[in-house]
Amino acid sequence: MLEFHTKLPHSHAIKNDDSVALSYDIRQKSRIRVTLASGVEAAIFMPRGTILRGGDQLEATDGRIIKVIAAEQAVLKVTADSPKALTRACYHLGNRHVPLEIGDGWLKLETDDVLKQMLLGLGDIRIDEIDSPFEPEAGAYGGGHHHHHADDEQVHSHHHAHA
Repeated sequence: MLEFHTKLPHSHAIKNDDSVALSYDIRQKSRIRVTLASGVEAAIFMPRGTILRGGDQLEATDGRIIKVIAAEQAVLKVTADSPKALTRACYHLGNRHVPLEIGDGWLKLETDDVLKQMLLGLGDIRIDEIDSPFEPEAGAYGGGHHHHHADDEQVHSHHHAHA
């Protein structure tokens, strides 16, 4: 089976031989079995604590290079009637250590009904349930922490690269 152990520096502008689309939840795992866009079965082995980002390039043991794509996934896009309301939402989510993608006047988090109700209870908050790539902030101390029990995952990429 094709194996990827090396994440290339972002300064490498290399033509990718293939790609794999992965959700944020999967991109946090250190051992992943995947099906590349081309249909090739592969395994990704990264050091524990590595979070793959959309645009990362991985090199296989045979020299092949793939691009990681942040797959669309179910997320909540939160907007607010005022900067204060959005800041309050960030505060309450941060207290729960929820991974957040923060944009200009909005934030995104993985779909969660309990968190959705908590946010709506704050008032002055609007929530749209959308499918979108999810790239949360990196942890303030050099990495995110997460609470997963199963570290092996089987993933099939449904993204097809365009030539």
